[in-house]
Amino acid sequence: QVQLVESGGGLVQAGGSLRLSCAASGRTFSSYAVGWFRQAPGKEREFVAAISWSGGRTYYADSVKGRFTISRDNAKNTVYLQMNSLKPEDTAVYYCAADHRPYEDGWRYYSTPRYYDYWGQGTQVTVSS
Repeated sequence: QVQLVESGGGLVQAGGSLRLSCAASGRTFSSYAVGWFRQAPGKEREFVAAISWSGGRTYYADSVKGRFTISRDNAKNTVYLQMNSLKPEDTAVYYCAADHRPYEDGWRYYSTPRYYDYWGQGTQVTVSS
């Protein structure tokens, strides 16, 4: 079992930055792939970014590529999402998700919510114009 807790959300002006953290319980977190997803009111949950268990591969949605950076510190059982140049359309609840996957895998396994077994409670990000 892995429990995930997101933090770092808040209200920021357009063009600003935030860093989200996803802290995990469990000593084997280093064998988990982790993804960030977001959901705006009235919209489906969408993929934002993901990182493989080793940190060797990262994946981004086109809408955030070049602005967001995902990273992990397995010693701290934490995955980060650095969000720069934020836009009002980035406003959403951001969720981190984890899946036991101690191997490299294809894009769709990182970008599709149903391939993750564990989810956090979410953190609100609001970007004002």
